[in-house]
Amino acid sequence: MNPISLDDALASFDALWSPRIVTRVNDYDVRVAKVRGEHVWHVHDDTDEFFLVLDGELHLALRDPERTVSLAKGEVFTVPRGTFHKPSAPHGARILMFEPTGTLTVGDRHDEVPGHVDATTGHEL
Repeated sequence: MNPISLDDALASFDALWSPRIVTRVNDYDVRVAKVRGEHVWHVHDDTDEFFLVLDGELHLALRDPERTVSLAKGEVFTVPRGTFHKPSAPHGARILMFEPTGTLTVGDRHDEVPGHVDATTGHEL
C-alpha cells in the first residue's frame, strides 16, 4: 500500500527480457523489464499487449501487415491480440507492459526461445 518507484524496481535486477511485476490492477500485471537485442516472434491469441517505453528505444516488428513500429521514451503502443510481433532494442531500453496476470512473455505461439529470453509469466519484485 505504498508508492512504487519504477526506477528502484528497475535497479533491483539486471536480467534482460525478464519482467518484474511491480503491481496488479484487477486481473492485470503491470510489469517492467530491461531489454536489449532481440526477443522472439510470438503472438498472444486472446489479449492485447501494451508497451510504454520508460527509457531508450523499442522496436516492434509486426506481421499482417508487415511493418515495424519504433517507440521512443514516453511513447506507447498496443499490439492487438492475434498479431505476431517481435520486440527488439538494439541499444537497450527500459519498458513497462500491461497484460493479464499469467500471460507468458513468449505468448501462446512462438518461435524457438533462445537462451537469453526468460519464458515466464513475470517475476515478483
